[in-house]
Amino acid sequence: MRIRGPHGAAAVRTPSDPRPARHRGARHGHRRPPRPVLLALACLPGVAAVLALVLCAIGIDGTGGRAPSPVAARPSQSHQAHHAPRPPIVPRSRWLAGDGRSQPPARYDDRVAAVFIHHTDSPNGYDCADAPRIIRYLYAGQTGTREWDDIGYNFVVDRCGTIYEGRAGGVDRPVTGAHTQGFNHRTAGIAALGTFTAGVPVPRAMTDAIAALVAWKLGLSGSDPRGSVRLTSSNSRSRYAAGTTVLLPTLAGHSDGYMTSCPGAALAERLPAIRELAARLQGRS
Repeated sequence: MRIRGPHGAAAVRTPSDPRPARHRGARHGHRRPPRPVLLALACLPGVAAVLALVLCAIGIDGTGGRAPSPVAARPSQSHQAHHAPRPPIVPRSRWLAGDGRSQPPARYDDRVAAVFIHHTDSPNGYDCADAPRIIRYLYAGQTGTREWDDIGYNFVVDRCGTIYEGRAGGVDRPVTGAHTQGFNHRTAGIAALGTFTAGVPVPRAMTDAIAALVAWKLGLSGSDPRGSVRLTSSNSRSRYAAGTTVLLPTLAGHSDGYMTSCPGAALAERLPAIRELAARLQGRS
C-alpha cells in the first residue's frame, strides 16, 4: 500500500526487519576438538563478514527494503565527550489518547547523523495545554486522509518549549521517520508546532527546546550540530536525484533536502543560533 509523507511526497510501506537469529551453542554430547587443533585453527586468517545496509524507506520515500539493525556500536570517547543531557520528552501516549491506529513495527537506521527542522503549518495562537490535541489532529490527518502508517515527525515542539514524542519506536533509538523526502535515513525530524513564515516571531522557549533536543540526539552519534554530513538521496522527488550523495548541514531545514518553504523563513533564520546553542550544550567550544 502506498503512503504519503509531508508536502505530498509518496512512499511505499515495507515489512519490518526480521530479528537476527541467535547463535546456537554446542549441543550436549558434542566433543571439543583437541587443544592442538584449536591452536592451529587460531592461526588461520579470519574472514570478515560484510553486512549490507539496505535502506528501507517509509513514509515519504518511494524506495523499499530493509532497514539496518537498530543496535548501535559503543560510542567512542570523543562521542562520549560531547554527549548532552536528554531533555524532558512527553510520551506519545499523552497526545494519542488511545486513538492509535494499527501500524507496522518501527523501522530503524544504525544512527542519527543529522536533524531536519520543520514547522507544522498550523495556527500559532494556541494555548500550550491544547498542544496534545493539535498533535492528535496532525496524526489523524496523516494516518487518515493521507494514509500514512504513523505521524511523520520524530518529535514535535510547542511554543512553550514542551517536547513531544512523535513517531513510534523509542525516542532514544534511530527511528526512520517520514519527514524529508529522500533523506529520512540516518536523520530525525523535529517539527515546530505552528507556522513561521517571514516576520512571524519564533518563541525563545521553542528554539531553546529544539536546541536541547538536537544537542542530545546528535550527541548520541557524536555529531556536531554546527557541522555537515554526507547523505545519499533515496528518492528523486527530493532536491537531488536518487543515489546522489550531497553535503548537507548536520542541523538542516526541511528546504535543504526538499523543494519547500518549510520550516518557514522566520524559523530558518534562527537555525544558526540553534546550532550554536546545541553545540554549547554538547560542551563544544
